Amino acid sequence: MTSHKLTAGQKFPKIEVPLVSGGTTVIGEENSEAENWRLVVIYRGKHCPICMRYLTQLESLKGEFEAAGLDVIAISGDGYEKAAAVAKDNALSFPVGYDLSIAQMEELGLYVSDPRSPKETDQPFPEPGLFVIRPDNVIQIIDISNAPFARPELAGILRGVKFIRENDYPVRGTHAA
Repeated sequence: MTSHKLTAGQKFPKIEVPLVSGGTTVIGEENSEAENWRLVVIYRGKHCPICMRYLTQLESLKGEFEAAGLDVIAISGDGYEKAAAVAKDNALSFPVGYDLSIAQMEELGLYVSDPRSPKETDQPFPEPGLFVIRPDNVIQIIDISNAPFARPELAGILRGVKFIRENDYPVRGTHAA
């Protein structure tokens, strides 16, 4: 697999995914009239208990993220049934996207893993990613991990985004290697 990594300050690629609630959403479309930013959390899938705890924590902070001007969405490579079960079992009130393809995972610069066994899951899946995207479609914050154990603390992301928005703080880390 050839992978490229997205960098802070670049435009987020256009990704369309179906939603558990019906219809689809497109991430990566510029919307000059929008005021809200977008918090996109990529999770490994229903098989991952660490992801389920992270999504539950995200749900508990959803109101605070919205108050700070961020729309929240979580996306995985799971099919509809598993994604719907994740949304229901974790009482998620934010949109949950599914069927993220391997090509889309690669376009987002995510690490992709094969299951350890059929008991874990039945297909390759993305490792965690988190993106904070401005209305002009520029990536303000990016965090990509190759393991479920390394994820940014959501309360820290919330505090950081509030600071960024209140202080017109620039995108950091724009000198990519």
